[in-house]
Amino acid sequence: MNRVKLDEIDRKILRDLQENGRITNVELARRVGISPPCLRRVRALEKAGYIRGYHADLEPTALGYNVTVFAQVGLNSQAEPDLVAFETLVKSWPDVRECHMLAGETDFLLKVVATDWESYQSFVTTKLTAAPNVGNVKSALAIRQSKSEPGVPVLLEAKEADDQGDPAEAAIA
Repeated sequence: MNRVKLDEIDRKILRDLQENGRITNVELARRVGISPPCLRRVRALEKAGYIRGYHADLEPTALGYNVTVFAQVGLNSQAEPDLVAFETLVKSWPDVRECHMLAGETDFLLKVVATDWESYQSFVTTKLTAAPNVGNVKSALAIRQSKSEPGVPVLLEAKEADDQGDPAEAAIA
């Protein structure tokens, strides 16, 4: 993956596409202030690995997923082959929407959606705790979601990074 040096226009493109992946090429070009063939720049950002893909943001409850649970999973062994085996198994479970390996007391944090509490309990007992190497599971039921921002902050200028107080962000801006 060849990383390109991001200029201000690239950062504007990334910010606008992250907000609205369905924006037309013409509208994107207008918003970032370049001529309409900005598709070349978008393709270069995709090729360089800055853009991983596009998706629709679906409303879970409209599709019957009324429960979101964060499951903290502890494994009996943290040997690399055991970690990889668990990650591979988790990828096969569609109700697990996110999987993060953590440092500390918990080995993995899973974001799981379910139609109701009973279906989540069934998932835990028939799949998760029955999985090889799983030692314990602690569940935290999400009451409501207060914020959901896709991706990462895209800073437009070095001054914005300075205002945020993060020198690492200032260095990349």
